[in-house]
Amino acid sequence: MNDLTQSRWFPIALLSCSNVFMTFAWYGHLKFKSKPLVLAIIASWGIAFFEYILMVPANRWGNSHYSATQLKIIQEVITLTVFCGFAMLYLKETIRWNHVAAFVCILGAVAFTFLPKE
Repeated sequence: MNDLTQSRWFPIALLSCSNVFMTFAWYGHLKFKSKPLVLAIIASWGIAFFEYILMVPANRWGNSHYSATQLKIIQEVITLTVFCGFAMLYLKETIRWNHVAAFVCILGAVAFTFLPKE
């Protein structure tokens, strides 16, 4: 497992999986608006537990290859990617041109984050 935890890609895979849980925790309850809010909160906390099980090791192991800022920017891109799929498939929402334009701006932030430190 040590080789796996030393991989540059393993933290990104963990961040991707954790974001699936995060997205369901934050937005999954929107399909169940008739249920009591307290039930949505409890369910979301239960789902978020699994997000943290993946997110904490992703950031700890990832910090050996990436700065905390780079990890955060990577996580934001993953979050938007996962959310777009979630919004279209689960919530049946349409992603419009301005959403895509905003996503391109975030990708620009990624590029700036990984520029040389000079």
